[in-house]
Formats: sequence, C-alpha cells, structure tokens
Amino acid sequence: MARKRQHDSLPTFDELIVPTIKALLGLGGSGTIEEINERVYQIANIPDETLQILHGENGLQSEVDYRLAWSRTYLKKYGLLDNSARGIWALTKSDLNIDQIDSDQIVRTVREQHKQTEQKNKKEANEEVEITEKIEETNWKEQLLNVLFDIPPEAFERLAQRLLRESGFIQVEVIGKTGDGGIDGKGIVRISGFLSFHVIFQCKRYKGSITPSQIRDFRGAMQGRADKGLFITTGTFTRDAIKEATRDGAPPIDLIDGELLCDKLKEFKLGVETELIESVEVKTE
Repeated sequence: MARKRQHDSLPTFDELIVPTIKALLGLGGSGTIEEINERVYQIANIPDETLQILHGENGLQSEVDYRLAWSRTYLKKYGLLDNSARGIWALTKSDLNIDQIDSDQIVRTVREQHKQTEQKNKKEANEEVEITEKIEETNWKEQLLNVLFDIPPEAFERLAQRLLRESGFIQVEVIGKTGDGGIDGKGIVRISGFLSFHVIFQCKRYKGSITPSQIRDFRGAMQGRADKGLFITTGTFTRDAIKEATRDGAPPIDLIDGELLCDKLKEFKLGVETELIESVEVKTE
C-alpha cells in the first residue's frame, strides 16, 4: 500500500524499496549512496524535473534522495541492507530473489518492530521509524547553511578561500570581479609534492539546483586559464549538471554541493565544532 503523495511525479519511499535492491544487485551487491541513487533514477524512470524537487526550505538534498534514504533505512531495519563507516551500502544476502521482495511487508514489519520497542520502553509509538542520527545531522547542516546564506558574498568567498587552503591548496586568491565570467578565485593544488594543477573556482550561494548551462558558462570562463575547475555551492547539482561537469573531451570541473560543503567545514573545524559525549554504563550482572 503506497503512502500519500505530495506531488504526482514523486515516488513514495516504499515504492523505491524494490528499485533500491535492483540497483544494488546491478552494482554487484554494494555501492555508494551516489551510485545507488543514480541507478535507481534509471530503474524507476524518474524524470529530471522530479529530481530537481528539493526537500526542505534550504534544499540540502532532493526530495527523491530524501525518500531513498528512508528506503535504505527500512531495508536495513528489515535486515536486507547494511552500511559501513565509509558510507558503503551492501546487501546482506547474495541470493536475493527480487520477485519475492514485498515492500508492503517490509514496511509493516519494521513499523511493528518499532512499535514493540516503543511499548517495551513505555514510550508512545510513532507512525514512522525515527532516525535520530540522520535528524541531528540534517539539523546542524541546515543551521550552518542558514548562517552561510546570511553572510555577505565577500565573506562567503573568503570562507571558500580558507577552506581550499586548509585542504592543501597554495597561492589561493579571491578575484570576484564583475564581468570575470563568474570566476571567484584561483589557486594551485599539489599532488604528493610532485604534480601541480592550476584551479579556478566559483562560489554560488544558492538554494536551488545548479543547471548544465551554469556549468558550461563556468567552463567557458576558465578555458585556457586553468587545468581544472571547482564549483562550490550551498545548493545542489542537477543530474545533467553532474554529467556536464565530467563530459568527455571537456576540461573537468569538480563539484561541491551544500551537503559536502558542510562536511568539509566540519572536517576542518571552520565554524563547526563537534562535542564527544562519553557514555558510561554499569553492568550489574
């Protein structure tokens, strides 16, 4: 039984359960979230305009990707999926028969398990399975993006400059001149101390999705001026924009979306601090 739709073209999370398993089978049993999602888009024939529908006010991720996260969570709770600390999701069984997968049964079973757990702990049962870690992660990222939206454009460019320096870039300069084709800065990245690449970057505070035309415009501006391009945004990239960035025969452009930007700022402790909470449990038996 499918859940209620908020948009006619959007598949519900339970409708994405079987395509998720098919995607993993096609990937050899395991894959990254990006690989799995891309394969599901094809299997479920999800149109590009649907993939551009964003979830939440800040558009940290697409609505389809948000629902796919719920699909993976239900499959993990059901025991068909597992994920490693490195973000690799894998099937727990190699002999799965896709024709025997019942998404309705999976949803009912997981919700019943959750209900029993809540009753055991004397808590009120919720209709949906709560993922505390996911909610907390989304909350701090949305809070960080709100801060980034409020700072002046020049401050955002300087933040990108600092981030690149912390990542190992040298000679990082912010250009940010009007009429410079959208180029906000440049720098040099060294690989193992031997190879150097000149990189031009663009920073765009955006709540929507970057389109292929914006990638092409940026590539046109960087032609003959750098070895690689780097496009940094607080928003997301459409599927076609990602393909355009890695198109054969064209200068490559690396992409950093809002979610990855938040992760990198956290990694280098640029405006984000983490607190380790120690939990001590005394066993009486």
